[in-house]
Amino acid sequence: MRKRTIFFAGVIVVAAGIWLNNSSLLSGRPAGGPVVLAHRGLAQDFDRTNLGSDTCTASRMLPPRHAYLENTIASMEAAFAFGADALELDVHPTTDGKFAVFHDWTVDCRTEGKGETRGHSMAQLKTLDIGYGYTADGGKTFPFRGKGVGMMPSLDEVLAHFPARRFNINVKSNDPREGEALAAWLSRLTPAERGYLSVYGGDKPIAAVKAALPDMHTLSRASLTQCIARYAALGWSGYVPDACRHGTLLIPINIAKWMWGWPNRFLDRMQAVDTQVYLLGPYSGGGFSEGLDDPQLIDQLPDGYSGGISTDALDLVMPVIKARFGRP
Repeated sequence: MRKRTIFFAGVIVVAAGIWLNNSSLLSGRPAGGPVVLAHRGLAQDFDRTNLGSDTCTASRMLPPRHAYLENTIASMEAAFAFGADALELDVHPTTDGKFAVFHDWTVDCRTEGKGETRGHSMAQLKTLDIGYGYTADGGKTFPFRGKGVGMMPSLDEVLAHFPARRFNINVKSNDPREGEALAAWLSRLTPAERGYLSVYGGDKPIAAVKAALPDMHTLSRASLTQCIARYAALGWSGYVPDACRHGTLLIPINIAKWMWGWPNRFLDRMQAVDTQVYLLGPYSGGGFSEGLDDPQLIDQLPDGYSGGISTDALDLVMPVIKARFGRP
């Protein structure tokens, strides 16, 4: 009986120690508001019913709430003015050694052009109308046609226009050569300039970027899976696995609450190893979750939450964030 009492007392002491080690009570993190990552800047929303990887979303546009087209300089300016702290953008290599900022694998959906985006030069892409294919009424009207000529920027243009701004660069392929080319491009920047940037995408190109530039913040499906699995096993002790270090994490809001030390101790640990954390919308088991787009989800953020969120609906969620967290 005495041995059993000692055993259970020991279990209680250990459990209490683990709880205390992961309690936000031990965090000195000041209360604040979320760091907001705007996915593709200010973008037109679209119907996501039965959405596939090759679905032409421009043909599914919902009635416009604003006048901006994703991945353009104007859209990015508007997003920063609206209160975004960082922007996500998509890149493709071009035949003339540039990186085009454009979401789709082909230009067929949004523009009047044809073929793979990477099969064009940047000069050719500049001649296209990126607003050509947008319609909210099944093709009866095209409200942005003729308004997007020459608006597809290069990555050089974006970073020159927005110095000292934070960007997450999304590599759209799983080709390691693309990662090598992007790493060569990034290597021309100073370490301070690279510090504003994060790169994510396919496992192979991201591995190539990380191998060439260990100081880069990166994220791939492989690194995210390894980080979450290893942290779930060891994070109770305060240990942060190598897979979680010097990177970027995109975590569904309903998964984040199971991270050891959530919220503040977890955020402290990630900050200590130079890793950025952004919350996504709920994961439902059917694939990767979308952004934190429903304004009602803002109410699920912890009080004083100062980590990041990623959203496709900046114009809808930012007013709620400002009201709840007192952000300017």
